[in-house]
Amino acid sequence: MAQETVQPNGRGNRTMENIAYIRQMLAELRMVAENEGADMLCYLIEMAYVEAGDVQSGRRSLSIHHGQRNKSPRMPL
Repeated sequence: MAQETVQPNGRGNRTMENIAYIRQMLAELRMVAENEGADMLCYLIEMAYVEAGDVQSGRRSLSIHHGQRNKSPRMPL
């Protein structure tokens, strides 16, 4: 099993790669929403994009009380 390298901010390489991927997909979704004239979706996607950037840079933690939060009842995980 490959060992995950921990970065100075305490996050592993795989986690940071996943966050980068999510941010990239959000940028693409933002363009689709803009082309469709979905202003509210654009705004919400932009907020998620900014949040992902903050996580990448270490300005925001990945999760608040990760194990104690309530999961959304409307979105299957």
